[in-house]
This record gives sequence, C-alpha cells and structure tokens, in this order.
Amino acid sequence: MMRETNVGYLARSLAGHDKGKVYMIIREDDKHVYLADGKLHTIAKPKKKNPRHLQLIKKYEKPELTEKLLKEEATDLQIIQEVKNVES
Repeated sequence: MMRETNVGYLARSLAGHDKGKVYMIIREDDKHVYLADGKLHTIAKPKKKNPRHLQLIKKYEKPELTEKLLKEEATDLQIIQEVKNVES
C-alpha cells in the first residue's frame, strides 16, 4: 500500500544550519514540508523546509501518531518522545 503523505515520518536534515537534526513531518504543501522537533520548532511554529533537503526515516512510522497529526490532535511532547528515540 502506497502512502499519499509523508506526515508522521521522521526525517533527518541533509542541508542547512540544522544539518543532521531529526524532525517529524507535521504538514506538507506543494513545495515544502513543515517540521517539528517539539522544542525549538513546535507544532504551533514549525520549520519550513524543502523536501529535497531531507532524508526520510521510514522505519519509525507510527500510524496512530500520523492519525493525530492529520487531525491536529498531536502534542509537542509526543513529537519530542519520537525524535528522542531516533537521536539516542
């Protein structure tokens, strides 16, 4: 089954001053993705980034969290926990 969206995936930044940092994709539009780490870049104030500058980390997909993100019910704490699992 193909996914229509990358929302809910974790991604590592490949370019820019944040190179190497892990984020969660919380929204997408035609040209950009919006990323949150739950701390500096929260759900309310996400980082806008070109998707070509990201490496998706698909093995960390969590369907229940993706559902919450799409319904705008996720919290920064949930994102912090998922990002921490990858960074450690």
